[in-house]
Order: sequence, then structure tokens, then C-alpha cells
Amino acid sequence: MKRYFEKFRGEPGQQPLPRRPVSEIAWSWLGSFIGIYAIYVVNGWLGIAEHENLYFVGSFGASAVLIYGAPSGDLSQPRNFIGGHMISAAVGVLMHQLVPGNVALAGALAVSLAIAGMHFTRTLHPPGGATALIAVIGGPSIHGLGFYYVFSPVLVGALIMLAVALVVNNLSSSKARNYPRFWF
Repeated sequence: MKRYFEKFRGEPGQQPLPRRPVSEIAWSWLGSFIGIYAIYVVNGWLGIAEHENLYFVGSFGASAVLIYGAPSGDLSQPRNFIGGHMISAAVGVLMHQLVPGNVALAGALAVSLAIAGMHFTRTLHPPGGATALIAVIGGPSIHGLGFYYVFSPVLVGALIMLAVALVVNNLSSSKARNYPRFWF
């Protein structure tokens, strides 16, 4: 039991991440601003009511941190980003449909099964857990989409963010911003 609680201290000698150079922070800011704003613009083009903002899937905020703030990370790569969101969205919709009326159970199943699905398919993307949960707790607008949620807003929004990531992350001359490191 003592060894178990000793793990709570962390690993000896480990330090927090160093602050990134201002230029890297600026590129991260630019990419995330354009990516999130572009989703809103598409939401308007498609004529979706402004108060619904269906394309503003909350998990895209977390994805922005990864694909614009840590573009060289394994979990930021297109396979993980797109695949993780799609698998998680499908699992979330399925759990909402299979366990109607029990948000706690449907939500817990959606997140845990999405994580398992992403592991099995090698598409682990942490914001995918939120994408699955949003499918369960998203309300009538999201629930009314059914499995269409997987394609729009999730796939369309993710592809918009990916296009911005490809452009912005490769504008920098820094090798740390070479994106992607791999596709599949």
C-alpha cells in the first residue's frame, strides 16, 4: 500500500514543460484563432441558426490545443485527430440511442468505450472523449442529428481545423512545426 501512495509524488527529477519561444506561442495562437473562427464561419454559411452553433463542438477547443499548440505530438496527428473524433462521435450517438433516459450510464459508457475504440484503432485523441460525451448530453439539437453528428458537425469541423493546421503549422520555418509527422 505504501508503494501505491508513493506513486502520487511523481517521478523523481521530472520537471514541468519549459515555456515555448514567443514565436511558437504566436503560431499556436494564430492557428487556434483561425481554426475555431473558421468553424463559426462555416456554421453561418450553412445557415445554421446562430444560437445553436452546432459546429462549435466543445471538444474542438481541446483539439486546438493539440494540433496548434503541440503539432508534433503523436496525439495531434491527422490519423488520431480525425479518427479519434469520428470513432468517439459514433460511440457517443450509439450509447445515447441504446441507453435512453439514463444520461449518467450512457455518458460513462460513451466515454469509456470511445477510449477503448480509439486504443484498438490506434487513433487515441483525448478530446474524443468529450466528443462522445457531447453526443449524449448535447441536447435536442445534437440528439436530432443521430449518426449524422459523426459527419456534420464532427467530421466537417475537424477537416476545417485540419486544413488550417496544415497551412499555419507549415508557415513557420521551425522544424518543430512541421505538420503532420505522419498521416496513417
